[in-house]
Amino acid sequence: MQAPVILIEDLYKSYHTSAGDFPALKAASLNIVSGEFVAVMGPSGSGKSTFMNILGCLDKPSTGNYFLEGRSVADLGKDELALLRNRTIGFVFQGFNLLPRMSILENVALPLIYCGLEREERLQRARELLSKVGLDRYADSMPNKISGGQQQRVAIARALVNHPSLILADEPTGNLDSKTGEEIMALFDELNREGITIVLVTHEEDIARHAKRQVRFLDGRIISDELTQGLES
Repeated sequence: MQAPVILIEDLYKSYHTSAGDFPALKAASLNIVSGEFVAVMGPSGSGKSTFMNILGCLDKPSTGNYFLEGRSVADLGKDELALLRNRTIGFVFQGFNLLPRMSILENVALPLIYCGLEREERLQRARELLSKVGLDRYADSMPNKISGGQQQRVAIARALVNHPSLILADEPTGNLDSKTGEEIMALFDELNREGITIVLVTHEEDIARHAKRQVRFLDGRIISDELTQGLES
């Protein structure tokens, strides 16, 4: 049996508010093995965003265990967590999160600064990733000069530049029209075929159909976990 890339055991997460403690996650347990494409679904407030923040090492559970590629995240210090995020995980967000004063090429190369690579090597790798997502001709453009769909492709190239084993995507088509959204999902399908593990948060059923597994949250709990056919474009 394949060792899981992600293993979570009995995760709880509570936030302290003026009205008292709010339980965002309750007894969540899940494992995801290498090469899976998982859609995380649920209504607003169901716990899926909290769950993704914990997977991305951006937040910690109140109790429970989280192992990423066999390492207990709770045992890692601040610098080790930052290194793990940089080397293992590629993040794709709904809002693209491109830096407006940097060129497309510089945006893609940015994560490589923390790897200690020389500038020319960083830019060369960024050019290769822009070519992969079909945007090499826009390398010198600024983010506000390209469309939303193109900006999301840039964000995906940036997520891939460190050759991560895992991509976490939070509503990656949420700011896009349906046609452009399908184009972005076709790119995720291709990346998954290449062996990258993808965990994607979405509230859209047509987007979730691209995944081969659907995990649904409600009121902080996982209420279903089903294998699906997948929908490769």
